[in-house]
Amino acid sequence: MSCYSPQDLEHFAAALLSAGGFAPGHAEQTAKVLVWANARGADSHGVLRIPRYLEMVQQGIINPVAEPLVIQRDGATAILEAGNAPGASAMVAAMTQAVEIASGLGIGWCSARNITHAGAVGYYALEAAQRGYVGIVMTASGPLMAYHGAKVSGVSTNPLTIAAPSGGDPLLLDMSTSTAALGKIMLAKDAGTSIPDNWGLDDQGLATEDPASVKTLTPLGGPKGSGLSLMIEVLSSILVANPVIAAALEGGTARMNGLALAIKVSAFGDGAAFRNEIDRLATNLRQLPRAAGVDAILMPGERGFRTAQQRQRDGIRLAAGTHKRLTALAEQLGVAAPRPLEDAS
Repeated sequence: MSCYSPQDLEHFAAALLSAGGFAPGHAEQTAKVLVWANARGADSHGVLRIPRYLEMVQQGIINPVAEPLVIQRDGATAILEAGNAPGASAMVAAMTQAVEIASGLGIGWCSARNITHAGAVGYYALEAAQRGYVGIVMTASGPLMAYHGAKVSGVSTNPLTIAAPSGGDPLLLDMSTSTAALGKIMLAKDAGTSIPDNWGLDDQGLATEDPASVKTLTPLGGPKGSGLSLMIEVLSSILVANPVIAAALEGGTARMNGLALAIKVSAFGDGAAFRNEIDRLATNLRQLPRAAGVDAILMPGERGFRTAQQRQRDGIRLAAGTHKRLTALAEQLGVAAPRPLEDAS
């Protein structure tokens, strides 16, 4: 696997996206979100997504120059129309709006209509937590996952993330409602590895270990995962009159929506006391007796923060398939690829 510094990889990603039609600001923001995921070890949501993003531009799914606009404000709520802009830019704008509202009213809710794939949504919740707010983000897309009891896709894998500030690194829960995110199956394809047989179903509705055979994903916890996905569709899509799932199941074009929620901690009490209590809670949980084979009890997001420190120092390694596809894309678009760290003099 080729290894790159995060800075070089981010510049390379932005250059590829720009050459593929992304407006400069969208290219830079999208590259930042993708490489943030790679740095934290979430390679499934990293730069491997770039070829597909550029395909989506060619197919008219992503409008690479659209500017998200707030079209409605009502009390603590806002609606942002993204116009199929790159998802990273749309969700950054949505969380910025949510925080702005929360700064005055204590809580801010911004629904983003017609976004496109936004990458690792923990990035946007973390933006709020780093400013002293609790951040919550959800996104809704077309059918990718079986509804419990069905053998074909009926709901999305709707990711959900919650971030809370602490005295150190924020708590950062970032999860999919599927057993495994689609990106992990994409990563397994790139790496040439099999997957656990409970991650996905083939075209016959049967469990498969071959990532290339997966036609639909399985819900996390059966009815719990599919039920949570359904309710995220209600909050992110139906609430803003932009339904995704029902329209797609009826043969229409699937859209995407997002939701950013910011809660001002100081509206409820002393912000420092809140952070101290988060630290106290984490300390007590870490001190619990560990199960056999467990080296450490980790808080949500802790592994990602540790990995980011290591990868900032040692570089980000790309799977062979990802490197091959990005190199081919760079040659096609006339973009110079960075020199891998092991080749640097």
